[in-house]
Amino acid sequence: MAGSRLPRQLFLQGVAAVFMFAFASLYTQIPGLYGAEGILPARKTLRPQGKGRWQQLWETPTLLWEAPQLGLDTTQGLELLSLLGTLLALGALLLRQLRTLLVYLLLWAAYLSAYQVGQVFLYFQWDSLLLETGFLAVLVAPLRPRHHHKQAPQGGLAGALPHEDLPFWLVRWLLFRLMFASGVVKLTSRCPAWWGLTALTYHYETQCLPTPASWFTHHLPVWLHKLCVVATFLIEIAVPPLFFAPVRRLRLAAFYSQVLLQVLIIITGNYNFFNLLTLVLTTALLDDGHLTATPGNGHCKKTASSWSRTLLAVLSLLLEFTVYGLLAYGTVHYFGLEVDWEQHAVNSRTTFTFHQFSQWLKMVTLPTMWLGVASLTWELLTALWRWTQVRGWPRRLCTAVQLLIFGTATVALFVISLVPYSYMEPSTHGRLWTGAHRLFGTVEHLQLANSYGLFRRMTGLGGRPEVVLEGSYDGHRWVEIEFMYKPGNVSRPPPIVAPHQPRLDWQMWFAALGPHSHSPWFTGLVLRLLQGKEPATHLFAGPALQVLVLTSWGAEPVVATPVGRGILPTSVLGGPNAGHAAQTVWPSGQEPTPSPQLQQHPGPGPPLGPETAVSPGAFHPALGAPRRSGGHQSRAGPAFKASFPPVFPSGEGGEAQASPEEGLWSCHQTSCPSP
Repeated sequence: MAGSRLPRQLFLQGVAAVFMFAFASLYTQIPGLYGAEGILPARKTLRPQGKGRWQQLWETPTLLWEAPQLGLDTTQGLELLSLLGTLLALGALLLRQLRTLLVYLLLWAAYLSAYQVGQVFLYFQWDSLLLETGFLAVLVAPLRPRHHHKQAPQGGLAGALPHEDLPFWLVRWLLFRLMFASGVVKLTSRCPAWWGLTALTYHYETQCLPTPASWFTHHLPVWLHKLCVVATFLIEIAVPPLFFAPVRRLRLAAFYSQVLLQVLIIITGNYNFFNLLTLVLTTALLDDGHLTATPGNGHCKKTASSWSRTLLAVLSLLLEFTVYGLLAYGTVHYFGLEVDWEQHAVNSRTTFTFHQFSQWLKMVTLPTMWLGVASLTWELLTALWRWTQVRGWPRRLCTAVQLLIFGTATVALFVISLVPYSYMEPSTHGRLWTGAHRLFGTVEHLQLANSYGLFRRMTGLGGRPEVVLEGSYDGHRWVEIEFMYKPGNVSRPPPIVAPHQPRLDWQMWFAALGPHSHSPWFTGLVLRLLQGKEPATHLFAGPALQVLVLTSWGAEPVVATPVGRGILPTSVLGGPNAGHAAQTVWPSGQEPTPSPQLQQHPGPGPPLGPETAVSPGAFHPALGAPRRSGGHQSRAGPAFKASFPPVFPSGEGGEAQASPEEGLWSCHQTSCPSP
């Protein structure tokens, strides 16, 4: 049996690379997102509540609790962690001596620390996936740097430790959970686009950050889009059980199918480091024999093989053909594949119902868990057999302790992972061992195991919704704000962003998919732009197109005052700022005090302070220099407006004016032309 030394090294290098990209990307956005003048200041997330130091650290596990001991505030500590994480990950990527347990533990702890204060901008599935993968890297990495081992005659490693493959098996199990769940949730969501196999006819133009290739793939024939959806279901649902196949060539076939899917996603969409991280997970399907294969090895093995090996090879070949045949038959049968020779197309449709799929899922969820149990048991027995081959009692005792520790950790993490994995099938989830639920609940906040389900529902079926930000100095001429990466100006080709993740651009895309009450962070963005805070304005494109005030679509622009979850108009009566629109924010649930300085306001509020008001005619970083109109300088300061789309049923669009109770959010939906 071929070893996995080279795949483990490849995995550790890949994890280090992804950590480096993630930390570096986060570092560049900290001032605008989490700084004192950012959208969601990080300092507000860490407030001592009179608890003991260790209890506080356990409940909110972040190293940033210690930032004041270094004379740093939370934001500065976050910047320091991100910078050190970038450098440490770069070192682990380039230097084999740094790929140790301690280094990966520091990387995982640093990213978990950032995650605890990252709030909504760090609540993405790929952030949870990176934390879970990073902890597995802690177990896979050696305790200390080891010298290069020579190959043993049997194809194993001279001096290899018995427990080394156990934690690496968890990487394969994580890849299985990620892919299988991502395929299943597309159908359990009852999304008409996935069930109708038309999801990709919308995906390329409605995804958050398309690439230049997205335009070309969007214009492929519809039948080819539907066939690609069928291939997606095949790769994500039918292929993952082959990760545990006893036949090596089946595992390699599964590996190449996953690589193909991830590469195609990278080409057609900017999903930051997620696809790179998934490719890193696929290294668990490889072995040393595949990575070091040479043309002459196959012939030598044939001449030296015995009749038992020949029989085993024949049986393996028959199993392969059987599996490929079943996959082909199932694909043709359940998706009704038919060749249309006249149209030179392949027609496809789903031939099963939601009820049939639900029954199938209920039938296979528990067996897939037992498949994991059987595969893990084999790995444990293999590790135990390798331990029996260790020579010398001192070394045997040392390896026994290591095998006990890492074996226990592997089994515990597997049991914990069963809880989030079973979320996709409620009846199976309810039948799980109660001890697994308790164990998962104890460590859930450490992100050691998570549930996944990518692209659960296809967005933009009725057009691409967008939140439009505009700004003005005179209240008459409005300019739309350009984001750095999110589609806006249709004359600008979409950029290649990955592995960087512009987190504000991503949240703006999510904000457009629901009502404004689902994106409370948005009021912080509007406030910082009205105040002209440079850290926030630096998250946008060049100063030529930066303005900020949100108004009704097709109505007179007004500046909004967020009150709790509502948006209300505000203007100043009398004084040097007469007629100047400004913004003030009240914490949700706090009763504002009466003031005669505000008019046209349903409820009294506090007077506008110098921090919230923008001086009339002043320069605003997001707008550039004030423009002149009619030969004189406009006296009004920069105003900002935003148009917010509602959520329409599939295939519906149009306009809807929000009610007074919902605030002054104007609702509209547009279809964004292809770049």
